[in-house]
Amino acid sequence: MLIPEMSKFNKAIIIGGGPTGLSAALLLKKNNHITPVVYDAYPKSTTVGGAIGLQPNGLRILKDLGLYDELLARGSSGGKVILHSIKGSVIGELDFISWSKKQTGCDQLEIRRDDLLEVLCQAAQNEGIEVHYNKTLSKVTEGDQQVTATFSDGTTDTGDFLLGCDGLRSTVRNSYVDPDVEPEYSGITDIFSLVPTSDHPTPAGLGRQTHATFTTEGCFAVMCCRAQQDINYWFFSSELPASVSGVEEIDFKPIIHNAANKIAGEWGDVLRILVDKSKNLRFYPIWTLPLGGKWYKGRCLLLGDAAHAMSPHAGQGVSMALEDAVYFSRLLGETSLGLNDIFRRYDEKRRPRTDAVYKAAKRNGASRKKTGPWRIWFNEIVLTVFLAVYRIFNLQSFGIGQKLAAYDIKEEPLWYIS
Repeated sequence: MLIPEMSKFNKAIIIGGGPTGLSAALLLKKNNHITPVVYDAYPKSTTVGGAIGLQPNGLRILKDLGLYDELLARGSSGGKVILHSIKGSVIGELDFISWSKKQTGCDQLEIRRDDLLEVLCQAAQNEGIEVHYNKTLSKVTEGDQQVTATFSDGTTDTGDFLLGCDGLRSTVRNSYVDPDVEPEYSGITDIFSLVPTSDHPTPAGLGRQTHATFTTEGCFAVMCCRAQQDINYWFFSSELPASVSGVEEIDFKPIIHNAANKIAGEWGDVLRILVDKSKNLRFYPIWTLPLGGKWYKGRCLLLGDAAHAMSPHAGQGVSMALEDAVYFSRLLGETSLGLNDIFRRYDEKRRPRTDAVYKAAKRNGASRKKTGPWRIWFNEIVLTVFLAVYRIFNLQSFGIGQKLAAYDIKEEPLWYIS
């Protein structure tokens, strides 16, 4: 369908009330003076996920929305990773924040997903943005000038365009934009939990840093996810068959204990206590979307995981969605452009960036796969040498390992516009 040129858009329908949809709504309201209406398939009280990593490239966008201080008051800022050996000793420390913080003025933040959503929901409410829950999309219908969303309860809404911000299993993508694309299991599963620090002894130095160990079975990591340092988030990433998702949660503990028992010293004790004190273990098979899928059709555009779901192992999932929303908002500001051109140029500019981060996350995820003890021994020697060189030559001052997080979507030129 050829969409005629138009100089102004008044209303946007947003499917998905998570971080992607709420952030997009706030940006459209603030920057484009467009009225967004958000619809989410789930109840408002639904609790999903554990903690989320927000990198400086994403936080600088939330800072522009006036949310940075509130997020810092809730989450735990850090950025340093302390690597422990299988014998429990400290191999070394990686600084993933100092250089990028100087470039962006923003920290790296670990925050509970519930806290992030609460901040975004309150911001949407303050802006008078309508957010409707228990609204499952059943059909998308297009006309010459508008698009209509029909929901399972029979209600409808109509706007100038529709944004699919509804994640990996996007109904907008599956029912309309790109029905042929199917999520792919990465082979890696995260098992995780949130544990109050009052439930376990916290050794000196655990603090705000991320602590990690690679074992023959996968990767353990622990980090604080609240400013008060009263809750630790831990996860175990391992190579597991997707069919394991049918196993009762209580059966996960032997899998995790098998790996934790191979880690010696005080660090191993900390991990075992965390596992034992975890009252609610969550099982999260990591699915991704194949590269090269369609991102738009007619008046509908996909943002975030609905377009390019990637593994979490680059810590960039939410930040990629925020960048999507900012760049789309900037294109909308070019009022001479029709919707076809806006969508096409959004696709052309965003795809190389998201593809690069997608591939980086996939490479990082490979270290979670099962391996032999000799490989672990060899990797620890290599890491010891690398971290010594990293420290002696102050490589963090050159932005090694931090350049993805220093990216500024606002500086990307709208290079194709004369």
